[in-house]
Amino acid sequence: MCRNTDKMRDQYFYPLPLDPSDGTIYIHSEEIAPETTFLSHSHPWGQLNMVDAGVVELSVGGELFLSPPQYAIWIPPNVEHSSYSRQRVAYRAVYVNHDWARALPSAPCMLMVSPLIRAIMADFSGRKVDHPKSPEDRRLARVLVDQLALAEPLAAYLPSTNDSMLLPILEALQADPSNNDTLAQWAKRRHTTERTLARRCQRELAMSFSDWRSRLRFLASLGMLKKGLSVKEVALELGYSSSSAFITLFRRHAGTSPEQYRRARGLKEGRTLE
Repeated sequence: MCRNTDKMRDQYFYPLPLDPSDGTIYIHSEEIAPETTFLSHSHPWGQLNMVDAGVVELSVGGELFLSPPQYAIWIPPNVEHSSYSRQRVAYRAVYVNHDWARALPSAPCMLMVSPLIRAIMADFSGRKVDHPKSPEDRRLARVLVDQLALAEPLAAYLPSTNDSMLLPILEALQADPSNNDTLAQWAKRRHTTERTLARRCQRELAMSFSDWRSRLRFLASLGMLKKGLSVKEVALELGYSSSSAFITLFRRHAGTSPEQYRRARGLKEGRTLE
């Protein structure tokens, strides 16, 4: 795995200390600095990419996967990929032996991180186990992989498209997530109809325009909460007139409130937006 940053152009390689024929998992944890790029590479192991805080952007075969903390990105063995972190990320990778990886999806995808998966990861982390060796830990690792195999594969959390009509709209929203323009307003600017744009969203993104913008705002909110903005400040930055509307959105995507999310990750309120 290679790393490249704007501030440091050195490349780093992380060879695993295990042979890929070893039938178990290996857990790697690190804090990734802002504006860090992992150059295109592959592994003989399958790789499950997880974050405790922040968002990972992973590119596989031209498709972009963005993963907030309640999801993980699965990359099968020997699949070339690269990644980018806009902000500081508390990152974990679970490398899965080639034989065990056969039980997991054969194509890159997102997987929901269940409470049991997170509990097993927390147990290994608390005991500083990166390579399960004892019979008990190997059984626990097997349960972890079995749970991943049961998780329903999901498409990219925030899908992208090269559609000439949608791309300028999506880029404008990514530049300004607080934009509240309706689909009808965007249609007028693009010299088309609201119905045409709605159909294109379903065809190209597999979701509605409002669902896509909701996911974008949720992802943006994670970085703001990490920087220390209050819930009210985040709501205003994202174009909401009240905190309650933002809290409803956050609960829908994270399954918890913004404050509960912040406390669970040891994030503190009080810093200002950069």
